[in-house]
Amino acid sequence: MNATLVVMAAGIGSRFGGGIKQLEPVGPSGEIIMDYSIYDAKEAGFNKVVFIIRHDLEKDFKEIIGDRIKKYIDVDYAYQELNDLPEGFECPKDRTKPWGTSQALLAAKGIVNEPFVVINADDYYGKEGFKVIYDYMANNMKDDGGKLDLCMAGFVLKNTLSDNGGVTRGVCTADENNKLADVTETFEIELKDGVLHAVDEKGEKRDISPDDIVSMNMWGLTPKFLDILEEGFPKFLNNMTNELKNEYLLPTSIDEAIKEGKVSVEVLKSHDKWFGVTYKEDKDIVVKSIRALVDNGVYPEKIFE
Repeated sequence: MNATLVVMAAGIGSRFGGGIKQLEPVGPSGEIIMDYSIYDAKEAGFNKVVFIIRHDLEKDFKEIIGDRIKKYIDVDYAYQELNDLPEGFECPKDRTKPWGTSQALLAAKGIVNEPFVVINADDYYGKEGFKVIYDYMANNMKDDGGKLDLCMAGFVLKNTLSDNGGVTRGVCTADENNKLADVTETFEIELKDGVLHAVDEKGEKRDISPDDIVSMNMWGLTPKFLDILEEGFPKFLNNMTNELKNEYLLPTSIDEAIKEGKVSVEVLKSHDKWFGVTYKEDKDIVVKSIRALVDNGVYPEKIFE
């Protein structure tokens, strides 16, 4: 089965200052986080990668990763741009913030024509998520003209925390058929003295369990889902409350599509430890974690010669 890895990399360098963080080496032979995702996706069965980037990143991106990777897997590019809006809409004059992950993914329409997994460029997901999504797509995903049959890799909350501060996570609830029923954005999640603290969107204390399943934006989707995003974008633009800051976000788009009866999302579980660079201080932890995985034989010393 042909299947594609879509890497959302247009937001490179926006989370904190000091370099294009996704492209900072974390592996023993100069690997970046994305190298491990591509390696794991290829091992699971995905045979193409599409990078969603901005035009102004293209030269650096191809030099540092694209040209190196294309020896091992088919590579293509899609471009997220501020002015890439539906007919009749114009970008507000003072807006500099990208339009969000749903608009980023829309850039891949026409380029991705097979089932695909979508991930953030700067997050390490481990092997299990790619494997369970590929296996579901190959063996269980229905295409019978009914609801779109999609899936997600759910991570165990305690495997996704940062030692350097609070994090935001989408806490997932599944129904009796293991289909995603709800994603609740939960903020300032932090383990302090062995107790898990978190607040809801109003800043009020929220009870959560370390074993709750959370979404880390690793979704198994189909090209037809991009039609739903295309339909939803004008609605989002018409309903914005802050035209400089509001974003068209993938978890929200999926949640709306579930509630409108357009899609169902199978919740697949990954037990791997997720890590990313939420805080500058996280980079050292990522380097040590990758080193440990190499020492334990999960990865070779050098993954792409």
